[in-house]
Amino acid sequence: MASNQPGVFNTDTIAAVATAPGAGGIGVVRVSGPLSVEIAKHILGHCPPPRHAAYLPFFQADGTLIDRGIALYFPNPHSYTGEDVLELQAHGGTALMQILLARCIECGARHAQAGEFTQRAYLNDKLDLAQAEAVADLINAATMEAARSAVRSLSGEFSQAIQRLLQQLIDLRMYVEACLDFPEEEIDFISQGRVLEKLQANQAALRIIFEQAKQGSLLREGINVVLIGQPNVGKSSLLNALSGEEVAIVTPIAGTTRDTIKSVIQIEGVPLHIIDTAGLRDTDDAVEQVGIARTWKAIETAHVALLLVDSQHGIGPLETTILQKLPDQVKKIWVHNKIDVSRETSRVDLIENNQHVFLSAKTGDGIGHLKKTLLEIVGYQPGGEGVFMARARHLQALTNVEQHLELALHQLHAAELVAEELRCAQEALGSITGEFTPDDLLGEIFSRFCIGK
Repeated sequence: MASNQPGVFNTDTIAAVATAPGAGGIGVVRVSGPLSVEIAKHILGHCPPPRHAAYLPFFQADGTLIDRGIALYFPNPHSYTGEDVLELQAHGGTALMQILLARCIECGARHAQAGEFTQRAYLNDKLDLAQAEAVADLINAATMEAARSAVRSLSGEFSQAIQRLLQQLIDLRMYVEACLDFPEEEIDFISQGRVLEKLQANQAALRIIFEQAKQGSLLREGINVVLIGQPNVGKSSLLNALSGEEVAIVTPIAGTTRDTIKSVIQIEGVPLHIIDTAGLRDTDDAVEQVGIARTWKAIETAHVALLLVDSQHGIGPLETTILQKLPDQVKKIWVHNKIDVSRETSRVDLIENNQHVFLSAKTGDGIGHLKKTLLEIVGYQPGGEGVFMARARHLQALTNVEQHLELALHQLHAAELVAEELRCAQEALGSITGEFTPDDLLGEIFSRFCIGK
């Protein structure tokens, strides 16, 4: 944190436009650092009282009026960054914001880097790393559920769960390491200290956090869904049915879709990145061949593949060949389309451990079954309470903790090995909140923030 990571963050003053690019009714220029008071005096004539909104004129160096607006001053440490902060709220014209920002730079500030305000908040112990990341996730949330989860993480719920488990690991590690100081004692410290039971309790707590984090990761990252099958089985019609709009051209001519078409929808707050692909078949058409190559490339990055077949014909040799070529990590759902022609009822059948959804993309009958099956197959539980917004690095860290705890369970005969696995688990878990996070990772995390945040 700040005390362990010295830098220039408390020696210079930064400024940036904190509102989104483009014209708006109100725009905000934010200043943070030791020159905030002086900059306020230069632009406003005086520094407003702390945490009181003041309606004041903003001036250029020669006394020319820039605009009139609201000025707010937050003295350290009671501010977002933990430093002196000045916020200038003016009319939100693009040119006006740049003029006001240039005036702040003229008065001694420098342009803020991407995410630097939040980085300073982290370095000054105003937020931990998981909370800092939740700031960006809240800004970028594409669904209501994603926003709610980001708020939970920003408010500290995720961090508190991590800290509780971290403290349990530390306490257990301290006990095991203390056992190492008495190697000659004829006492089974491992059994007496109920190390096995405590490790199992830690694993149970970790599983709960892991499940909540995985749910949040789905809300943040979404699900990549690829539609594959032979030409003219209704892939484009299904894309349109799921999207609720005509995003793909639909004709009875096989091979109409020559390239991948992407659409983003949401189901129960989970973003679905749906990719309609060229029909898979042997063809001499050079353009169609390129489209088929792109189909296989899209499949490589998919979480779920919807294998479409005509319900009148069912699964044939070509579909079986396609199935065999799919990567093992891609989950599969068979979609039997055109039940309006075959006169079947919409339903979901489990056949040989594979989900088979019978529907009509044309009439919409059974689309609800498909949406529900999509969420089930990726493990999302709608309406789950306590879901944390999580990133890939969080899930990897939790996976590492899980592995170290499992290794510790298998090494109870050697206290020194248990202690080492607990140390590794502690470091992996601490990396989520930033207690054991290398500087290069911090730079990568904050560089993905927007300017002004």
